[in-house]
Amino acid sequence: MNDSREIQLLRDCDAIQIPSGNPLILPQGTSVIITQMLGGTFTVATNAGLARIDEKDADALGLEKGAQSAAAPIAAEGPSEEAVWNQLKTVFDPEIPVNVVDLGLIYDCQVLSKEGEGIQVRVKMTLTAPGCGMGPTIAADARAKILAIRGVESAEVELVWDPPWNQGMISEAGRMKLGLV
Repeated sequence: MNDSREIQLLRDCDAIQIPSGNPLILPQGTSVIITQMLGGTFTVATNAGLARIDEKDADALGLEKGAQSAAAPIAAEGPSEEAVWNQLKTVFDPEIPVNVVDLGLIYDCQVLSKEGEGIQVRVKMTLTAPGCGMGPTIAADARAKILAIRGVESAEVELVWDPPWNQGMISEAGRMKLGLV
């Protein structure tokens, strides 16, 4: 979604500054424009720059909580690699309207079953730029989405830089969304 309407925040709201990743509080009455609503987060433009607001704070924007949740359906038979990939497709860079899978940011996905430890998921992902301050936030989003899969006991999302990401890693669907085709 790209909504050019100016909205006044209805209450103080926790946010994350983009691209630094620093936490901040946007005060009640702050004027914002929603530039992206994907994957359970909102990217808003303020006079001070871009910020990301979690869906739990949708009411501060005058929106209903849970109205735009993008959680993928969970496989009934329990955790699988396919279920993990589907969940990862609900994780978005707050500046780019393409999920991390179609951006080519996921390098490895392993679903491991260890006796006595339950199902563990390990993912290696990268970012479009190594200095991106949003990296820990995006990785935490991915981890939370993986942990939402019924039966997953633990999840590890490791940020890696080798091989370096490049635009050639974007899927055909991602290219279409970005107008690169």
